[in-house]
Amino acid sequence: MAAEGHAPSAGEYITHHLQHLQKNFSFESVKQTSIVDFSLFNLDSVFFSVVLGALGCFLLWRAARKATSGVPGRFQAAVEILSEMVENQAKGVIHNAQSRKLVSPLALTVFVWIFLMNAMDMLPVDLIPSIWHSAGPAMGFKDYMRVVPTADLSTTLGLSTAVLLMCFYYNIKIKGLGGWGHELISAPFGAHPALWPFNFAMQVIEFVAKTVSHGMRLFGNMFAGELVFMLIALMGGAFAMTATGIGLAIGHIIAGTVWTLFHILVITLQAFIFMMLTLIYIGQAHDAH
Repeated sequence: MAAEGHAPSAGEYITHHLQHLQKNFSFESVKQTSIVDFSLFNLDSVFFSVVLGALGCFLLWRAARKATSGVPGRFQAAVEILSEMVENQAKGVIHNAQSRKLVSPLALTVFVWIFLMNAMDMLPVDLIPSIWHSAGPAMGFKDYMRVVPTADLSTTLGLSTAVLLMCFYYNIKIKGLGGWGHELISAPFGAHPALWPFNFAMQVIEFVAKTVSHGMRLFGNMFAGELVFMLIALMGGAFAMTATGIGLAIGHIIAGTVWTLFHILVITLQAFIFMMLTLIYIGQAHDAH
């Protein structure tokens, strides 16, 4: 992490923790040089996304399998409350009952998956990277590891792009290919042929803007939260048997506790917002202009 023989500086510490474990298309280890580099695979984001997605599906499957008609247990009650909340939100946005049979479970899965990915930010900053520090180089990998998939722009834009594809699917399914094509060139300014290029340009801009903002909103909040946790960790790392060092250590504990409690709200809210925007965008695909 740092030059041999001395502890890392604050800048070196943060820079190291912002690097992804990566492979390029030729499967040669490389070091990340920017936040966005579409020529690389962020293996840590892919790994934790897949594992947490499988965990979320397992928890929902477990709740459904153990569901009873009698008095539910705590876990079943929590899942039922969450499912009912998502279904009510879907009913308010998507009025097509047939579409809700797919969209409601999709929205529930999105909420649980993103919540679990966001919740990785609650782990101690150096817990998993420290384990990887010993295991990774021994297996021939770089000594980089980030554990919050939603603090990776490629993850959040991938999710928002998947939502965009769902919007395309429902536009075609509900309106037909010809009906949606006509809408693309006739809204919002009108169906006059002279306005077709402007209408189409506006439609493309709208789809791109919604997709980018959808992913950037989640990424920005989680990336900022991750940075705050790193800064708090630096306070603890500055501990020394001096008045200043002890004060920083105490401040580290207080700040870490307060920010963690506040961050519980942030990770839940961001998962809910992403889910709601998913419902809204898919609901808009059902509306005719």
